[in-house]
Amino acid sequence: MYPQQLQQLRPQQQQQRQRQQQQRQQQLPQAQRRRQQQQRQRPRQQQQRQLQRQQPQPQRQRQKQRQQRLLRQQRQKQQQQRLLRQQ
Repeated sequence: MYPQQLQQLRPQQQQQRQRQQQQRQQQLPQAQRRRQQQQRQRPRQQQQRQLQRQQPQPQRQRQKQRQQRLLRQQRQKQQQQRLLRQQ
């Protein structure tokens, strides 16, 4: 599978998850629902903060650039292989 196809699959999975959560929430009384949402939001914020502390900004950007470069190289290789096969 190519990376583009993987990316197309991901949003659908997330939507399904969100739908399931919403269905569960509708069955709960109001107060309990509010409490659950707060608990869900808090851990995520803490995780993000920890990530930022561990990796200084420039390093994170460099990693992103490296990933993009690797992806580009892979795509080029795939295209070259395709062209070779066609010949």
